[in-house]
Amino acid sequence: MFLEMKNQMKHFLSIVDAKDHIDEMLDSTGKFKKNIMDRELLKGKTLAMIFEKASTRTRISFEVAMFHLGGSALYLSTDDLQIGRGEIIEDTAKAMSRYVNGVMIRARKHEDVAKFAHNSDVPVINGLTDIEHPCQALADIFTIYERKKSFDVHLTFVGDGNNVCNSLLLASSLVGMDMVVVCPSGYEPPTEIFEEAKKFARKSGSNLKITNDLEDGIAGSDIIYTDVWVSMGDEKESKMRIKAFKDYQVNIDLLNQAADDVIVMHCLPAHRGQEITASVIDGEHSIVWDQAENRLHAQKAVLYKLLG
Repeated sequence: MFLEMKNQMKHFLSIVDAKDHIDEMLDSTGKFKKNIMDRELLKGKTLAMIFEKASTRTRISFEVAMFHLGGSALYLSTDDLQIGRGEIIEDTAKAMSRYVNGVMIRARKHEDVAKFAHNSDVPVINGLTDIEHPCQALADIFTIYERKKSFDVHLTFVGDGNNVCNSLLLASSLVGMDMVVVCPSGYEPPTEIFEEAKKFARKSGSNLKITNDLEDGIAGSDIIYTDVWVSMGDEKESKMRIKAFKDYQVNIDLLNQAADDVIVMHCLPAHRGQEITASVIDGEHSIVWDQAENRLHAQKAVLYKLLG
C-alpha cells in the first residue's frame, strides 16, 4: 500500500509539505493505532504548543501523543508568552527553538506560522491557521482509507471553503482521490489553493471540482464531509453566513442522494441543526468519532516523522 520515504521533511505547515511522505505517515498512523510502534520513540523530547485559538482535539491529541511516545508537551497561550506583549515572532522563534525539540502552533494567520518556521531551528507544525489544517487532513485521509480500503472514492465537502476544505483538496490531489466542493457562491476555496491542488491532481489522477449545485455534487458520493458554517474569527458574519448556507445542510434527504454505503465526516466541533442534523451525525453512516480518535494516531505519526 505505502511507498518508501523520499526527501527530508523539515516542517509540517501544509499537507503539501508531506507530499513525498504521505504513504509513510499513513503507514505509521496505522501502526500507532495498532500499538505496534515503540512507545518510547520520543523519550526525553519536548514539544512547545502555542495556542492563539481555542482547541479541544488538537491540544489533547498532541499532548497525549507526546506522553505516549515518552516525551512531554508544554501548553502555551499567547498570554503566557512575551509575544502577547509585543515581542516579534522572529525573536520568539529563535529563543524557543533553543529550548525545545519542536513547536506546534494553532494561529490566526498562516503567515505568522510561516514566519515562525523560517526563524526556528526545530520543526514547526501547523495546528490550524486561517489557510490550512494539515493535521486534520492527514487524520481524515487515514480514516477514509481505513473505512473504504482505497482512495478510489468520491469525497464531497459540503459547506464553507475554509482551512479544512483547503487541506482536504490538497490531500485528495496527492493521494489520487476525487473530491467535489459544494458551497454557496462567494464561499469557494481560494483560487490559489484550487490551482495548486489541480497541479498535483494531474499527476495522481484525482478529479477535483467546485460547484454551487448541491444535487450535482452529492450524486454518487462515497463520503460526505462538512464543517461549521461560522469558523473562529468569522463570528461577525454569523447571521449572513447562516442565511447563505441554510440550503447546504447535511441531512437525511441529502444522504439519500449519495451512495448507499456513504460515510459522513465532520472535523468537529459540530452545531447540530445547522451544518448537520443530529440524526445524521449520531446515525449509522457517521464515522465522526473514529475520525476524531484518529487525530491522536496521526499526530503521533507527524511527531515521529519530525522529531523522531
